[in-house]
Amino acid sequence: MRSDESAAPGLVRQDIADGVLVLSMNDPGTGNAMSVDMAQALADALEQANTLPDVHCVLLRSTGSHFCTGGNVKDMERGSDLMQGTALQVRARLKSTLHRITLALQALQMPSIAAVNGAAVGAGCDLALMCDLRLASIRATFAESFLRLGLVSGIGGAWFLARLVGRAKALELTLTSEFIDAATALQLGLVSRVVAPDALDEASTALAKRIASNPPQALRMAKRLVLDAAESTLPVALEAAAAMQAILLCGEEHKTTVRDFLARRARD
Repeated sequence: MRSDESAAPGLVRQDIADGVLVLSMNDPGTGNAMSVDMAQALADALEQANTLPDVHCVLLRSTGSHFCTGGNVKDMERGSDLMQGTALQVRARLKSTLHRITLALQALQMPSIAAVNGAAVGAGCDLALMCDLRLASIRATFAESFLRLGLVSGIGGAWFLARLVGRAKALELTLTSEFIDAATALQLGLVSRVVAPDALDEASTALAKRIASNPPQALRMAKRLVLDAAESTLPVALEAAAAMQAILLCGEEHKTTVRDFLARRARD
């Protein structure tokens, strides 16, 4: 596995192996709190991912005991970090930092996976929701906890949450700031799998490698079809499917994949 920390020194570690870009938030002393510096480091790494030809899946994880504990409450008390200046200045700062993460994850051509161990709270919960898939350890907890601090999700969490659990449950989780455990998150469909804490890295890496092993052009199109289907009418979805399938059927990637498949079957 090779490491590249040039885009986000210290706060976000980057490693690439077997087609998987592993991004590790690395500020365990703060619970990987979403400071301006952390947001910029993570956004830089995510924005770069589409330019890396050998990356076919992104795995977002963390060091320490927590995935991401959201905004730093001590910074909020001091009025530092994101909160400096007027409302217009803070709004602009949100768009130039935290919104970059949201948009970069949405723009990823390859699938993304969040491996959640410990707390995913506030902006940390939103960050996990932005990924295509989520695996959690049994120690994971999730909360849209903004109202506890007199805030709302400022980076799009409401958009993602409502699409994952439905409007009524999204309202309940948001308006109560309820903390839910991994088992409840699995029941609600927030995560697709729950594993033991010491198995999380292995399970999430294995899933990422399995996804990354697919033909890359078809993989990107498959992701796009599923995500766009949620916002499309059936005629629009069918048109997109036909266009993508035609491109793939006429392409060399499909032909090579079929030849390899038949060769493996002949050997077996």
